[in-house]
Amino acid sequence: MLILGIETSCDETGVALYDTEGGLLAEALHSQADMHAVYGGVVPELASRDHVRRLVPLIAHTLERAGRPIADVDLIAFTQGPGLGGALLVGASVASGIGLVLGKPVVGIHHLEGHLLSPLLSEPRPAFPFIALLVSGGHTQLMRVDGVGRYAMLGETQDDAAGEAFDKTATLLGLAYPGGPALAKLAERGNAKRFDFPRPMLASGNLSFSFSGLKTAVLTKLHALGTLDEQARADVAASFQQAIVDVLAAKCLHALERESLQRLVVAGGVGANRLLRETLVARAGAIGAQVSFPPLALCTDNGAMIAFAAALKYPQGARGEEGFQVYPRWDLGETAQSTPRR
Repeated sequence: MLILGIETSCDETGVALYDTEGGLLAEALHSQADMHAVYGGVVPELASRDHVRRLVPLIAHTLERAGRPIADVDLIAFTQGPGLGGALLVGASVASGIGLVLGKPVVGIHHLEGHLLSPLLSEPRPAFPFIALLVSGGHTQLMRVDGVGRYAMLGETQDDAAGEAFDKTATLLGLAYPGGPALAKLAERGNAKRFDFPRPMLASGNLSFSFSGLKTAVLTKLHALGTLDEQARADVAASFQQAIVDVLAAKCLHALERESLQRLVVAGGVGANRLLRETLVARAGAIGAQVSFPPLALCTDNGAMIAFAAALKYPQGARGEEGFQVYPRWDLGETAQSTPRR
């Protein structure tokens, strides 16, 4: 079965062609980061308009790279939510239009479910059950995954997501949007032991997270330090990053122990962070656990994860639906329901 995957939940336009027998055939991705950098964050209306401009050419480019005509597509999958309403509507309308013309089924995929299952695109593929850390600009969650569509929330952030904290702290350090990757790069030159930032909820005894206080601690330290030289900026970045990684790693190990599991998968944009990867591999390895990540190129939002999730959820294809809907707010626990609550 040949599946066309479309992702337009926020500020990246992603398209992929996935074959259930041949694997990922081709993909294309356009990031709007440069466009939004002027405003210091995503402008929803601009994001939607850019998806309109980019999506159809990206689909054509992906089909050309794969050497397959659009008539060969058996199933069209698109991100149905959560995300920016206008951006989601672009993907939904294009997917529905293609399905109508081809007479092929169209299915909506939960954005986070796409991320959650994306590590299964790597080899060796992690086996169920496992603990999943979803860590991105909008989400920080720990889940137990017993199979496709079988997810149990173990803990999530009470305020800022880890990626959001990275971006906001990067702004405090004068780094350009998107700040997370820039902060991680700056941290490579820093001394992570110079500043002792708090590790929020590290000793809470549960699997919840909180990062807004850490961001505030950085702001307080910057005010106390006054004008910073380049080394001090790097040291602040490194110390902040280490605090985030320590919390994420500790909570992951706690989840593995609590659920008596030996497999951890990590997905989402922050999953590309080098220090996080190295720390999780080392600490999980120390207790005999294994860690799996999606390929670096698939940590960010992308069409491949949407097509792949559809392949796992609909191995025999699916019935098409009349019209289309999107769900800007959509709890992952509702993915098995036919009509998500708004």
